[in-house]
Amino acid sequence: MGDRDSIASPPAQTGANPGSPAALDASKFNITLAKTLKPLQPIETLRFGQTFSDHMIVATYDPETGWSAPEVKPHGPITLDPACSCFQYGGNVFEGMKACALFRPDMNMRRMEKSCARLALPPIDGDVVLELVKCLANLERRWIPTESGYSLYLRPTVIATRPGLGVTASDHAMLYILASPTGPYYQVLKPVSLLAVSENVRAWPGGTGGYKVAGNYSPGFLPQRIAAEKGYDQILWLFGDDRRITEAGAMNFFVVVKRDDGDGVDLITAPLDGTILPGVTRASCLALASDPEFHKESSLRLHPQEKALAIGTAVIIGPCNRIGYEDKDIEIPGAGMGPVGTALRKKILDIQEGRTEWKGWGVVCT
Repeated sequence: MGDRDSIASPPAQTGANPGSPAALDASKFNITLAKTLKPLQPIETLRFGQTFSDHMIVATYDPETGWSAPEVKPHGPITLDPACSCFQYGGNVFEGMKACALFRPDMNMRRMEKSCARLALPPIDGDVVLELVKCLANLERRWIPTESGYSLYLRPTVIATRPGLGVTASDHAMLYILASPTGPYYQVLKPVSLLAVSENVRAWPGGTGGYKVAGNYSPGFLPQRIAAEKGYDQILWLFGDDRRITEAGAMNFFVVVKRDDGDGVDLITAPLDGTILPGVTRASCLALASDPEFHKESSLRLHPQEKALAIGTAVIIGPCNRIGYEDKDIEIPGAGMGPVGTALRKKILDIQEGRTEWKGWGVVCT
């Protein structure tokens, strides 16, 4: 893990008009550093989301005054009224990002803006949030692992904090950003088994499946527990009378199929119909699969198709070896990742970990 250096303030943002609620402003943050820094854990003990760095960033929104000055403060509990909307009605959105280099963070920020709008939360400027994410990553750089496959996971979150039980949109909010050094989400080279289910659904047309909102996740915990009891690692979500494949657990789902014409392989995934989360890794895999430069580099011939590996920020790319469907197991040919998954995973890891530059996808935090 790296050394802890001085903190550089982000560039100034333009302010709000006089008399209007203040916009979130990354140039006005206050800093309260921890008096004692935590010891760094041995790299092999890190588990996803269980260890947190020394500091976090917090800002609050009031409908009269707008956004407060963001505060860098020691990581710790926050105090909220028990009647807050986030507890009563689930008004919570979040994003997941990784440092060394942030991977296409503009896509995370546009998605966060849309998620906040979908839940009628106070408006937030994703570009300013990104400057705050960079600030925290820069401050906590000693927590960034140098080993491949490990990272500093950054979790910007917006929660509804209106203190009242009325069933209405929250006009109060809190933004906080956490940093967590983490190891691989799964043993990524170990194939994952999936249990296909259609009696429960992750998302439905007109709902919030296409947004990164907290309410999409907790309803999947019971089906996931049942799948684990049956010996499967994750859920393969099916939807509709035709039981079409949507996602795997909380991840986008891809299938690699050899073409009948012999011209390489098809890389197939479900289209963004409102039930599918527009994942950053999903979009990146499709972009790489349609890029002749990547074809030449990887010696692959790919044809991306948005029709129906498990792919997500935390896991990057992982193989699947078995799908349980109607009390039978469908065995997936191959012993592991395969050439397509291996090439995509390597390319994305190289960009995330700063070993290569590609189309401006990797954004340095300092």
